[in-house]
Amino acid sequence: MVSIAKMMRVVGVGILSSAVAAPAFAAPGIDKNYVRSLAAPGKTVLVIEYYDGGGKPVGRKGYASASGFKAISPTEFRVNDKTALRLYGVEACKGDMVNRTEDYAGPCSDFAQRQLQVMVQSPRVLFCRAFLSEQNALTQNATCYGYYNYPGSLDSVDMLEEQLLSLGAVRLAKKADGTVDRPDLVEAEKIGRKGSYGMWADPRIKGQ
Repeated sequence: MVSIAKMMRVVGVGILSSAVAAPAFAAPGIDKNYVRSLAAPGKTVLVIEYYDGGGKPVGRKGYASASGFKAISPTEFRVNDKTALRLYGVEACKGDMVNRTEDYAGPCSDFAQRQLQVMVQSPRVLFCRAFLSEQNALTQNATCYGYYNYPGSLDSVDMLEEQLLSLGAVRLAKKADGTVDRPDLVEAEKIGRKGSYGMWADPRIKGQ
């Protein structure tokens, strides 16, 4: 499994923080100091903000876990026994993949889920945005940021989708017309492709 420190080194190569989460989440850029302020000793804090169609925050829910959260699919993690969050606009590749550098051979879905698990288990804070219409859904589409703090080595607030794309753990999902759901994350996927990270080390995946 890839360490979060290694993930951050990869993500640091050429990624710029997005000013907005996505066109579908038309809201101001996140306040990283605010996200840091949500941290609580010995716990991973999760805050979900809900937005109306005009991009105004109209609701909020908070959770905390002493052991972090659990990835239940390549793009989903469990909030509690009633709710899961799905990272919007990204997906695992199809079938199996091989990456000799990561010493991995197996299903694309397993590789992506393992990387997501690292990201949701170790942050001090997870800060997610979703539409108000998602608030009561069992599985809610969202975009999420993690605050990772390791004294002396790392203090960073980064979007989970950007990190996973840059690592080649996931790729951009596409609409029926072939355009991507998250055009704001095209550059993040390019980093994974150019570096042959994750799935992109396998020529079969490049051909999909």
